[in-house]
Amino acid sequence: MTADAHALDLLDDLLTRAKAAGAEAADAVLFDSIALSHAQRLGALERLEREESRDIGLRVLLGKQQAFVSSTDTSSEALDELVTRALAMARSVPEDAYCGLAEPGQLARDIPEIEIYDPEEPAAETLVARAKLCEAAARAVSGITNSEGAEAGWSSSRVALAASNGFAGGYAVSRHSMGVSVLAGEGLGMERDYEFVSRTHGADLEDPAEIGRRAGERTVKRLGARKPKTGRFPVIYDPRVSAGLLGHLASAISGPAVARGTSFLKDRMGERIFAAGVTIVDDPHRPRGLRSKPFDGEGIANARREVIEDGRLTTWIMSLSSARQLGLESTGHAARGTSGPPSPSVSNLFMEPGAASPAELMADIAQGFYVTEMMGMGVNTVTGDYSRGASGFWIENGELTHPVSEATVAGNLKDMFLALTPADDLEFRYGTDAPTLRIDALTVAGA
Repeated sequence: MTADAHALDLLDDLLTRAKAAGAEAADAVLFDSIALSHAQRLGALERLEREESRDIGLRVLLGKQQAFVSSTDTSSEALDELVTRALAMARSVPEDAYCGLAEPGQLARDIPEIEIYDPEEPAAETLVARAKLCEAAARAVSGITNSEGAEAGWSSSRVALAASNGFAGGYAVSRHSMGVSVLAGEGLGMERDYEFVSRTHGADLEDPAEIGRRAGERTVKRLGARKPKTGRFPVIYDPRVSAGLLGHLASAISGPAVARGTSFLKDRMGERIFAAGVTIVDDPHRPRGLRSKPFDGEGIANARREVIEDGRLTTWIMSLSSARQLGLESTGHAARGTSGPPSPSVSNLFMEPGAASPAELMADIAQGFYVTEMMGMGVNTVTGDYSRGASGFWIENGELTHPVSEATVAGNLKDMFLALTPADDLEFRYGTDAPTLRIDALTVAGA
């Protein structure tokens, strides 16, 4: 959906006021959002809410000084106050050598239409029915003893961006979601698991009963978990957790981290950091993608990029500021809210699938660890050292045997990336997605 004319007129008025008051340059962003959410537990209603919000943000620049202000009030008087506050702040802050708007030649001119907006708002009764079916199916699984509840939600946001460099554009996005968390067992032997799904279009949601059934079955399978053996073993990452490795990559190739020298990949541009054949893509224009958008937060054109091509690192993830620090051009990855500067962020980041099935990937493992859940944030982006809590299942002779909990998986991301093998089961579920992954010779220990 294209930009809302009223929203762009409002932003143009705000920019006109800012320029008239002395701003040398300015940009502004507007978010109009609606959200409907329902939560229930054990079949009883816990929450049914509808929220509508409007947030406007203004950035003004005086030379190399910039300031950001935001408001939920878009009246004429509030806009004047917004401008006054922004200029007063800009005059008092230190200079930032890398701040500034995009040059006109950098701006997105041909803004694509992307299928990311579902115009149909579900009725409250629809959300209630989704959550009810989801929880009921989970609780119906033999062995389930309690429920932490089920939720269903929908949201819609219209985004508009305008700047004194001539850019003006907008788009709309929607989101339908549903999930449930249940428990199995009793006392100290109790286990918990969940299932959650999110889509831009309601028609793409799975059957609520199927979501609930998966949550219940996953929970029951965790009963009787033990600590793992300690040693170096092959580790298989389930798709629910494999995307986390792509998140660590995104952090390491973020422009600010590279510019500060705080990334273990800061000197690796153009080098092979994954095995040959591994390709990782960032695609902001993927139809119905959970993080798709037609341009970035600074009005710069974005496009599909192979971040990793045949195992080699091809690009940093940059906004204008970080690109200027590195002496490069923005990659169109700026994201922003209403009260802070644009910063780089990936969109739909995913690893392309490999050739082997998950079963084939696991077939020759005499002993190993199949990870389904990870805890903690023990990753050092300066050195690449990696140590995280994990749970899942023990592998013996290519088969899953007993559940495992209170485990730690450790290694170094530089070695892990090179040793990684993807399976053929990629699904787009989370916005950052990867298939089942195998990494050999990681340290596994009972916590």
